[in-house]
Amino acid sequence: MYKAVFLDKDGTLVKDVPYNVAIEKIKFYPDIFRPLQQLCQAGYKLIVISNQSGISKGYFIESELIRAFDFLTTYLGGHAIPIIDYYYCPHAEGLKEPECTCRKPQPGLLMQAAQEHAIDLSNSWMIGDIMADVAAGNAAGCKTILLDRDQHYRTEVESTIYAHRPDYVCGDFFDVWSTIINDKN
Repeated sequence: MYKAVFLDKDGTLVKDVPYNVAIEKIKFYPDIFRPLQQLCQAGYKLIVISNQSGISKGYFIESELIRAFDFLTTYLGGHAIPIIDYYYCPHAEGLKEPECTCRKPQPGLLMQAAQEHAIDLSNSWMIGDIMADVAAGNAAGCKTILLDRDQHYRTEVESTIYAHRPDYVCGDFFDVWSTIINDKN
């Protein structure tokens, strides 16, 4: 069994441009590169987990999304950051969809990735910038980090208004790396 770091895409790895599949608009956060390289060196498999309701809403088609994900994985691979796979939920919250178990905060995508890649979820992490990412990681049995770059959620998390709490709250990817490497739980 392998250990993994599951990564949300928008707002975590790349700047959040709503419903973006245009490669020229994909802008990586500069703090992700060295920490992700170090996590790979520490034996973690990297897998992207993303809600992509733009498909259901008709904003883009699946082939455009796949092209954007392929760009992301190729670009990061060129920086010695192998993304071994990516998973996405095409369903939109609130629209009449078939019973969806893949849209975060549901754990379906993490469970699917764990099965397909022999991932030990109890030794893995879910990193994301919103509480739905945390909830999906918690439900899958992963440790969780809320990446709170602008400290928008930090006060709310500390006041316990959320049913799902992250194991850690970090302000940048250097803090994410340090937290994972130094975690003793």
